[in-house]
Amino acid sequence: MIFIGAILLFLGIGDLPDAWRIGLILIIVAMVALMTVPFVQRSRQRRAAAAGSPARSDPSPVADPPVADPPVAPAAAPAQASVPPVTEPDRAPATFAAGLASSRRTLRDRLASIRGRTPDAETWESFEEALLGADVGVSTTMATLDRLRRTAAEAGITEPDDLMRALGDQMREVLDADRALATSAPGRDGATAVWLFVGVNGVGKTTTIGKVGHRLSSSGQRVVMAAGDTFRAAAASQLQTWADRCGAELISGSSGADPSSVVHDAISAAAARSADVVLADTAGRLQTRKNLMDELAKVRRVADREPGAVAETLLVIDATTGQNGLSQARAFAEATDVTGVVLTKLDGSAKGGIVFAIEAELGLPVKLVGLGEHAEDLVDFDPDSYVDALLGVAGEPQPSGGE
Repeated sequence: MIFIGAILLFLGIGDLPDAWRIGLILIIVAMVALMTVPFVQRSRQRRAAAAGSPARSDPSPVADPPVADPPVAPAAAPAQASVPPVTEPDRAPATFAAGLASSRRTLRDRLASIRGRTPDAETWESFEEALLGADVGVSTTMATLDRLRRTAAEAGITEPDDLMRALGDQMREVLDADRALATSAPGRDGATAVWLFVGVNGVGKTTTIGKVGHRLSSSGQRVVMAAGDTFRAAAASQLQTWADRCGAELISGSSGADPSSVVHDAISAAAARSADVVLADTAGRLQTRKNLMDELAKVRRVADREPGAVAETLLVIDATTGQNGLSQARAFAEATDVTGVVLTKLDGSAKGGIVFAIEAELGLPVKLVGLGEHAEDLVDFDPDSYVDALLGVAGEPQPSGGE
């Protein structure tokens, strides 16, 4: 109707009287108004729904809803200054008994046949197999058993348990060595102490330096680290992370820089800052590469010049490598005058007897051992705890399900 009327109106049907035309226009306007009412109501309903209030069809004014007071937070309890914050229980320290569980299991399995039996030829064969299986080494094993036989004959030992105790006493005597970490070089008390860490690739030198730095910093000493491994891109960043953790200062150089110059710069910086010790990292290298070993010898000579003095040259050996560690130790000892050994990953090896081979055949004391991944798990080597844990004589944890 609207459209028809509009067409008639705008086509100019001028013959209609004025009254008709006005009436027709009014009718069209009224119809348009009626058709728009539903659209207006639906629009108001949509706006009301969006505002979260029910729609109203009547135009009467609506009073604003009462505004609720904002919720009041309960008053905070007064602080208890005498009550410390709740923290997790301290982590249990690493122990030789736990760290040597695998090596101890190997010895036990091989010595199971001697229990409850008078020592005889088979007993000595079992001892030999057990010691070799623990990687004590052939020559060290033979010397150990020869001495144990003499002791058993002289003391009249006939019980296996007494024989095990005699073996333990003998092992402790063999491990009688000075294991103190030197804080200064002999006759060079005024120089800055340098601890040089050497070893083949992958034995954990950089991680060991970080743990030693944590240990020294925790005891109040000021530490400077030297990123002397300039050939492995990740070495400096790894050492930086450790330095940040323990509050040490790191001196590094560009990739491929001369490691001797980096170590010298670190020593000079340490002397200027009155630091207590420089922990110098070196690039891992195979002991069979003469040119690399010569370079390491040069690093050692530079580190021993004023204002520094090499107090310790620590050879880092992975305990899981076993007897191969001996050939490493010989070459490094010749090139750098090794003063002691750091044995890493002892907790992950069944070859804990390598300690005897290192000390008996090379005359190098094991000074530090790694019994876990945490910084506190790098501990001083304690012969008594080591032997007791290796043989299961004392200090052994009691597992719930057995070993």
